[in-house]
Amino acid sequence: MAAGRRRTTVIAALAAAALTAGLTTGCDAVHKALDCVQTADSIADSVTDLQQAVENAADDPARADASLDSIEQNLDRIGDRTDDADVNKAVDDLNSAVSHVRTEIRNGDDTPDVRPVTDAAGELTKVCTP
Repeated sequence: MAAGRRRTTVIAALAAAALTAGLTTGCDAVHKALDCVQTADSIADSVTDLQQAVENAADDPARADASLDSIEQNLDRIGDRTDDADVNKAVDDLNSAVSHVRTEIRNGDDTPDVRPVTDAAGELTKVCTP
């Protein structure tokens, strides 16, 4: 429950910051910031799904792969919409972490360490704050 509340608080703060930034930088900046925030939120949901999937990997091994696919699709969406160096670095780091977990799963690890994915997703959320 604490993670859900924390994520909601972060999203609200990011949205407020994006709206405030828009007053001084224009609608395009607000739109990009909100896209980043919304996509980071989708990634956070996918990371939560990934954590649950890894915990239940023996019951449904395909679920972890689907969560990784979802994260990668959202990362592509962010990468296509930004030219911000910090956001691009966070996207690259998260892509790398996702690749590592996917490799661990393909190599037969039923309980891969998803902390790097969680950490990288947190960093992406941080850099999406205007």
